[in-house]
Amino acid sequence: MHGGRPVPRALRAAAFAVVCVYTALGTHMLAGGGGARLGVVAAATAITGAGAFVLAARRPSMGTLLAAAFAAQYGMHHLFSAGATAVRTPVPGADHHQPAGLFPGLGMLVAHVLVAMLSAWWLERGDAALLTLLRLLGCALRDLWRPLPRGFTPLATPRPAPPVAAPAPALRTAQALSSALSRRGPPR
Repeated sequence: MHGGRPVPRALRAAAFAVVCVYTALGTHMLAGGGGARLGVVAAATAITGAGAFVLAARRPSMGTLLAAAFAAQYGMHHLFSAGATAVRTPVPGADHHQPAGLFPGLGMLVAHVLVAMLSAWWLERGDAALLTLLRLLGCALRDLWRPLPRGFTPLATPRPAPPVAAPAPALRTAQALSSALSRRGPPR
């Protein structure tokens, strides 16, 4: 599949960046991090989209995609942390990225690792699926734009006649009643 044309690459990269950044932000917040300002989210989306555009030029290996996705998640974590909105913390003076518990920060690490693996998988598989879907949509739209032949009216299409049922064969009275007769009588 050739997906190196600039416009489809830019569309796929933009779709990937939006989903990747908002998924990362959502899991970042679920893991205990604060929300990010709109400018920070826009910057993360632009940087991720640029990286996805570069990676979509040719088909990279899964190792390359994982490395890029982990680097993006690491950068987004620090970007979201630096541009976090005000968050109330249960303990005065506690950092919102250091929750109390047995493994502080483990939830944040798991959240970003999960999104990195999902992003790499999407870049490898989902990107090809999206490209196939766009091509099929393009083919369908191209067929819709073809001019109709002269004299074509959609209401004048011939419809097949309903099938005519053959008359049922005539039964003799003895045949019809033979299945209705009961030869069993009262007990003796």
